[in-house]
Amino acid sequence: METLILVVSVVQAMGISLGVGSSTLAILNFFLAIKDGKIDETERHFMGITYMILRIAMVIILFTTLFLAYIGYNNVGIEYFTTYTIAQLLLITVLFTNAILMTMRIMPSTFGPALQASSWYTFGFLTSIYLNGLTTFSLVTFLLCYLALFLIAVAVVNGVMAHLRSLKTN
Repeated sequence: METLILVVSVVQAMGISLGVGSSTLAILNFFLAIKDGKIDETERHFMGITYMILRIAMVIILFTTLFLAYIGYNNVGIEYFTTYTIAQLLLITVLFTNAILMTMRIMPSTFGPALQASSWYTFGFLTSIYLNGLTTFSLVTFLLCYLALFLIAVAVVNGVMAHLRSLKTN
């Protein structure tokens, strides 16, 4: 059982890495695509591949996290659900909800890309600090850090989009 848990944990970490990397490419591809004011077929194709990889990463993370939570709960009970585990589940929920809302064109582009990027980066950061021994933090601390990263992402994403629009009008 320990070997299975180790393998699933490694696959989870790989899924998170894949998600962080492809999220970075997704936002950069988006910036490049909108730079000239229209998204051509080649740009759309590359963005489609990137979004497919993001979806794969999300599914990997969903299943590995649920599997680990199931095993952890069966082994230690409710104590398994530490702030780290709750934060993971919250981030997964936000990633899936935002992706669905963006696909349905309900989530405005002012917030959607920034929420997706900040969620992926928070997931990567959370995993890194946890794996490096920082395991005692409160949910309030996590949420404040997540909010701060989201606000930074909103400023950066919208700032870059505004800059690209201004270049297009010149």
